[in-house]
Amino acid sequence: MKRLLLILIVLIPLMIGGAAGAVFYFSRESYRGFENETFVKLDRGTGTAAIGRALAEAGVLRYPWLIWIERLRNPAAKVQAGEYRFANRATPEEIYARLARGDIYYFEFTVPEGSNIFDIAASLEQRGILSAADFLEAAWDPSLIHDLAPSAPTLEGFLFPSTYRLTHSTTAADLCRQMTEAFRRQWRKTPHGDADVLATVTLASLVEKETGLAGERPLVAAVFWNRLQKGMRLECDPTTIYAALLDNRYNGVIHKSDLASENPYNTYRHPGLPPGPIANPGLDGIEAALNPAQTDYLYFVAKPGGGGHNFSADLNAHNRATKAYRRGSSKR
Repeated sequence: MKRLLLILIVLIPLMIGGAAGAVFYFSRESYRGFENETFVKLDRGTGTAAIGRALAEAGVLRYPWLIWIERLRNPAAKVQAGEYRFANRATPEEIYARLARGDIYYFEFTVPEGSNIFDIAASLEQRGILSAADFLEAAWDPSLIHDLAPSAPTLEGFLFPSTYRLTHSTTAADLCRQMTEAFRRQWRKTPHGDADVLATVTLASLVEKETGLAGERPLVAAVFWNRLQKGMRLECDPTTIYAALLDNRYNGVIHKSDLASENPYNTYRHPGLPPGPIANPGLDGIEAALNPAQTDYLYFVAKPGGGGHNFSADLNAHNRATKAYRRGSSKR
């Protein structure tokens, strides 16, 4: 008995020392158990044990319990929720430091001014971010904006053009929410008073599609506003294109059948504004719709060779400008 006790007295410290040594070794080991790169998403409120398991399953940590060691060493540090990208070998200390400072992975997605939901959907799918079908399904649902624009048929017009930070877990609904929140922030910057939001954004979308020149936007807005006041049809080509897109028949060219389409977005057939926006305007377009130029212009046509438009107050002057444009186009 005395001999067994003596053996235990000798072995137990050795075992404890060995375990401590192993813990020290693995907590300082630079480890990588994955190929290329890996991503780990930590939701808000995820516990330490679950964090350790997620990191170990992804090959970032050798053992889940290593996260507890770092937690004990840094009791004041809090792991930040988000998606993390790991590409290189690292020690548990380095990994925990990244989680504590919120070194969250994201990539940027830019939506240019004047993009419509079809453009955005195609770009998302081309970049492998989201499927076009998923985005369009989310964008068809106008509920995110119904408090501002109860009659909005879709989110078209309210997906504000900007650069957005996304992760692999961003859904189409998440992105639409980000974009409509950005629209709200920009709308609050405008002197909109009691202006009708849907009508304003719809007019702004027409302006955005007709000209990319900031100085022309108030003039184009004035033309459309003056035509509305006189009960004239807007006869806006981009609305005809949008109608064809909705009918899934646009092939890059406007045909006579497009101009004759009964689609409510076709302003060659229907008076007034279309039912909703045809694109997503930027802040300049919205401000132009709210503050059109003070002019009696009723027409505009592109200048020969590009570089803006010629504006006219009467049909004769417009016809002359149109002939000049056609002559210029035929010479190119």
